[in-house]
Amino acid sequence: MPKVAVYDITGAATGEIELNDDVFGVAVNEALIHQAVVRQMANQRLGTASTKTKGLVRGGGKKPWRQKGTGRARAGSIRSPLWVGGGTVFGPQPRSYAFSMPRKARRLAIKSALSAKVAAGELLVVEDIQFSQPKTKNVVNLLANFNSAEQKALIITDVANENVAKSSRNIPGVKNITSLTLNVIDILHHDKVLVTKDAVTKIEEVLA
Repeated sequence: MPKVAVYDITGAATGEIELNDDVFGVAVNEALIHQAVVRQMANQRLGTASTKTKGLVRGGGKKPWRQKGTGRARAGSIRSPLWVGGGTVFGPQPRSYAFSMPRKARRLAIKSALSAKVAAGELLVVEDIQFSQPKTKNVVNLLANFNSAEQKALIITDVANENVAKSSRNIPGVKNITSLTLNVIDILHHDKVLVTKDAVTKIEEVLA
């Protein structure tokens, strides 16, 4: 089992913790991570892009000129896609871009992302992250204690913590999520992942 140090919010080491091999020590499956990222981004798309076809553009009900005898090409509507102001051919229509992955594959992608962070030394376990009141300076000091002030950081708590969420939301590149909303994009997008001991326990309960 991989062992990592446990820190308090001042950045001082207070001990060690053994992480579950089935969650934080799996072989990194890059193909599965890529699929999970594409799925998550696709599921976030609104899919509301819409263009008008020939039948949806206003006007064009009357044939512009007679079929024969004018010397001009045949035309049935001024809203033909060939005309300026006409309809669009094969343009985007509202649709869902979402697709699914098996649950085991989704979980393995998260475990692969976590394992990659552990292997790179970018996952830090903190005893607990609690603030008496919401202040941006709290998180600024926290990141400075871990030499991550200039890095993008992800803070993972076991349950929603209003003070932590409000203290971190005004800092560019810093995000706070709970163990239940863990996802591949957030893990990969941030340079450092700060996770509390309680959050580690919950993650292992769900993914192990």
